[in-house]
Amino acid sequence: MDLLSASAVNWSRAQFALTAGYHWLFVPLTIGLGLIMAIMETLYVKTGDEKWKFATKFWQKIFGINFAIGVATGLILEFQFGTNWSNYSWFVGDIFGAPLAIEGIFAFFMEATFISIMFFGWNRVSKKMHLASTWLVFVGASLSAFWILVANAWMQYPVGMEFNPESVRNEMNDFWAVAFSPVAYNKFLHTTFSCWAVGAAFATGVSGWYLLKNRHTDFAIKSIKISAMVGLVAFVMLAVTGDGSAYHVAQKQPMKLAAMEGLYEGKEGAGLVAIGMLNPAKTVYNDDVDPYIFKIELPKLLSLLGYRNINAFVPGIADIVDGGYTLQDGTTALPFEERQARGRRAIQALADYQTAREEGRDTDAANHETILRENYAHFGYGYLENGEDLIPNVPLTFYSFHLMVMIGMYYILFFMIILYFIYKKSMNTTRWLQYVALWSIPLAYLAGQLGWVVAEVGRQPWTIQDILPVQAAASAISAGNVKTTFFMFAVLFTGLLIAEVTIMVKQIKKGPDTTTTDEA
Repeated sequence: MDLLSASAVNWSRAQFALTAGYHWLFVPLTIGLGLIMAIMETLYVKTGDEKWKFATKFWQKIFGINFAIGVATGLILEFQFGTNWSNYSWFVGDIFGAPLAIEGIFAFFMEATFISIMFFGWNRVSKKMHLASTWLVFVGASLSAFWILVANAWMQYPVGMEFNPESVRNEMNDFWAVAFSPVAYNKFLHTTFSCWAVGAAFATGVSGWYLLKNRHTDFAIKSIKISAMVGLVAFVMLAVTGDGSAYHVAQKQPMKLAAMEGLYEGKEGAGLVAIGMLNPAKTVYNDDVDPYIFKIELPKLLSLLGYRNINAFVPGIADIVDGGYTLQDGTTALPFEERQARGRRAIQALADYQTAREEGRDTDAANHETILRENYAHFGYGYLENGEDLIPNVPLTFYSFHLMVMIGMYYILFFMIILYFIYKKSMNTTRWLQYVALWSIPLAYLAGQLGWVVAEVGRQPWTIQDILPVQAAASAISAGNVKTTFFMFAVLFTGLLIAEVTIMVKQIKKGPDTTTTDEA
């Protein structure tokens, strides 16, 4: 790759990361508040207590502000597949486009239909119909997330497809394998619980602010009761699904696991790093420099989490590049050079196949197709130059992963303490905890962003694992064009974020409407 194209690819990656990062500021709160307000309205319908209705309507207003801006960033994100990543869209559009289309046609329209009833139907439909619409908005938002995550999971673990050398496209041959791959459903659960966590942390923090100001205290306590229970469940389940994620990463993306743990040399009975500092002098994957300045390790836990065997061998970065270790199926891992050679053999076979077909040499075309299919599992390696290209940004992946885990552990303790003080009926007088609740809001957002850094940076250089690296997926556009739109989007998204925060802060300062008259 020449310098110009390298720059264009990097700016395209930066632009996509910018858009995705901003988008993920809005999505978690949408889904998290969706659950909280649905639970509150259920309590209102069940008990007839108007205070639950006031609480529901307040959080619906915050939900609506956030939802509108989230839609705008999501649309721009999807457009970038056609503008910046057209080679990717051509190569796998038949597969990747299917879940996105389902998300748009089914989940998004379902969400959009019932959101109007939720906002404007308080006086126009029955209580149960309105409650159903609120739950269906939450379900619709979750289904939207599911199909997006199916598409993302397929990029991490491509299944249910067959490559067509005629069209030079991957085509879906098993929809259910794509939709319900183990990576897809685990990613959906983990991401959904992270959304619940953000919604819970946000609602708890805002309610803590009301307690600090001695305003709407009954509303605040009711909100904290719900949000703290949702938050505790969410973070406990994040730990459970995080274990599932670690297992699937170990099986399908061992380089990502090695980067998450800063593991350069594989070992049997590998320990999990609880706390550590990487050595910045470690610049070459196979040198003799110790990768750590210090670390505290939990013995054998990485082998247990990754392979369900405390003595299992966990390959390190050097092992994955150099090969030679025994895989779980009993075969020997190939070194990068061999996979590169096979990938280039597949690429050449594809070119020869197309030439033979154009010239009417069907027998030769069939032979080239056989070579292509024999080597297709290594196709993407043919675009890489050396083994170092396989290694993601280790410090960024490592620190993002460990900070995310520490925030998750903090929140489990935090919500347990919150529920204890709620049980003791002293939450409204414990000012230090109210301050902690308020100032903890950004940590939930940070944990979600860090999770995506681990997922996406950790799988580099791949757009599609083992099949298509980023430099082969990008559009043939100039770096200058991408750079210009990058800064345009940065200004636009920052403006949208400032607008959202400003509107939400005004609404929060105004507080819940506790009048008894329903609004249209």
